[in-house]
Amino acid sequence: MIYRLFKRTFDVFCALIGIIGTSPLWIISIVGILLSDWGPVFYVATRIGKNNKRFKMYKFRSMRVVKTANEVSLRPDEERIFPFGHFIRRMKIDEFPQMLNILNGTMSVIGPRPVAQDQFTMFRYGKWNEVAKVPVGLSGPAALYDFIYGDQITDEKEYMKKVYPTRRELEYTYVKKAGFFYDLKMIIYTVICIVYALFGKECTWMLNEFINDAKETMEK
Repeated sequence: MIYRLFKRTFDVFCALIGIIGTSPLWIISIVGILLSDWGPVFYVATRIGKNNKRFKMYKFRSMRVVKTANEVSLRPDEERIFPFGHFIRRMKIDEFPQMLNILNGTMSVIGPRPVAQDQFTMFRYGKWNEVAKVPVGLSGPAALYDFIYGDQITDEKEYMKKVYPTRRELEYTYVKKAGFFYDLKMIIYTVICIVYALFGKECTWMLNEFINDAKETMEK
């Protein structure tokens, strides 16, 4: 109970500070998106959150609009991503609007990643449905694993073989390790990952830690 109260208070504080602190990047992103591909600035997607409830998740749009597009694939349609979109995706700037989700309580700073409706049966069944007990998050072990390793793989079949099983297991890992200190650790890890990305480096040591964490939960 104390942890949940602290987590919610911390989420609101971080979201407010985050929005204020990154406001110049919001302006740059809005201008960059409109100059790259005129249309909506935000991408609004229906996602599955805590207790498997649907909610609207916000992101900066990084792809050209196609009305017939779906989210069955775990890999983005590379041909639709415009150049500025590649940049904001790589730097995770496209995720900034999710701070609005944190403010309205549909997301947390740290937690499992929200699931697309088309991908629900891939991530929320059996023991992995335990993930529905906690709030979904902007960052977390699965999100960072994807950032370090998964984002480098564009082929869907290769991603499903090499990334998906570990990513799914890390969502479960978070449920088992969730707590003040683990959340703080993931926040620090997120900052480290972004700094590494800015310098074109890969957090190999962190990647190995996540892989070992996933193996531990697989064996239990």
